[in-house]
Amino acid sequence: MKIRTKILLLFAGLTISTILVMSALVYYFANQHSFEDFYKRLEIRAYLTAKATLPYYESDSVIYNEIREEHLEKLPAEKEYFLPVQPDGTVSRNVSLTLPDQFYNQVKLEGKATWRDHDRFYEGVLYKSKQGLYIVIVSAINQYRAEYLEWLRKILLICSLVSGIILIAAGVFFSRYILKPIRHMMLQVKSISSRNLHLRLNVEHSNDEINELALTFNNMLDRLETAFETQNNFVSNASHELSTPLTAIIGEAELALNKTRTPENYVYSLQNILHEAGRLEHITQSLLHLAQTGFDGKKQEWEQIRSDELLFAVKRTVDKIHPGNHVEIDYSLFPEEEEKLAIPGNAQLLELALSNIVMNAIKYSNNQPVSMALAATDKKNIIIVKDNGIGIPPSDLPYIFSPFFRASNTGHFKGYGIGLPLAMNIIRMHKGDIIVNSEVNHGTEIRIELPR
Repeated sequence: MKIRTKILLLFAGLTISTILVMSALVYYFANQHSFEDFYKRLEIRAYLTAKATLPYYESDSVIYNEIREEHLEKLPAEKEYFLPVQPDGTVSRNVSLTLPDQFYNQVKLEGKATWRDHDRFYEGVLYKSKQGLYIVIVSAINQYRAEYLEWLRKILLICSLVSGIILIAAGVFFSRYILKPIRHMMLQVKSISSRNLHLRLNVEHSNDEINELALTFNNMLDRLETAFETQNNFVSNASHELSTPLTAIIGEAELALNKTRTPENYVYSLQNILHEAGRLEHITQSLLHLAQTGFDGKKQEWEQIRSDELLFAVKRTVDKIHPGNHVEIDYSLFPEEEEKLAIPGNAQLLELALSNIVMNAIKYSNNQPVSMALAATDKKNIIIVKDNGIGIPPSDLPYIFSPFFRASNTGHFKGYGIGLPLAMNIIRMHKGDIIVNSEVNHGTEIRIELPR
């Protein structure tokens, strides 16, 4: 079912239900009012009948009879009863009346009472005349109520039908009007494909939910466009990086096989082939690590590890690979509470990420001093790696985490542009972040934040 149909049904259902409930309330209160109105009519007739039949003066009887005949319409099946009340309080009842004792007692106590027997209504009043104390009862059939309620039912039914038709028409109009921007947005989204990811949805200057939806779509398209460009660059750079050692291996092998050579030349060629094969292996292993630590990489085992022990392990690893390094651990920011050093994660992956960052700092600073500092808050651990190397140009900073990207000032340094992307993937797997601050020829500071 379409949203437009759901909105229409919900809108029409709520409004029509409200109309029906209001109509039922109107009908109920009108019915109650018709009872009260008819009882009031009977009460007036009872007093006029009493004054006309049991007057204090004979002249009053003529006057009240004229009023009854000229101004009061005869009620359907109207009957009148005069029941004397004895001095001891007993009522001389009429055998044709089947009223309960409660009715008579209420008349004597309150001066009047009402009773209903199906469609016949009774009104009794206590009247004192010269002849004595009487209970005057007037009864009639409330035919006006049936006619009035039938008329009211017709009016309410017609009004409900007309209102329902108007509301359904209004619901159709408003549902189409409200969803018009969404239909327009759908047409725009359908026109966007992988070939024109630069297109964006039109955003109106408003603060409604549809505008927020358009902004969300545009943000998603920004991410998709960036992902597609990154993928294309990755494939292009990976092909180039893989083809370079393969070309060297093939060329060296063809050169060695071109003619008979001395053993020394063969050894030289094999050494070149071995070197290029090692380079190729390093690239493929780095690509494998990069793939395994991607956002959809294979699941790793998680445990509680200490961030200070992580720094010590990285220092030992770096010392083995670069024995003459000048990497130092800065203890000035270490927290006093040991429990703040515990973080969830995979020790091997974090060590791999941090080692890549530290070895980059050694390489691009020409083995100048590199510091590793550790700080901790209640919510996260912060590892800071700082060097005094060549720095990163500002124009290159947005791309340093793209696979195979290398800064414009790193041409004299050996590398493949995989270390930082690999580190970023690992840190993001741990729901952390990497913040880079750098200045050309003054060094780079990399801040790694890991949640506790």
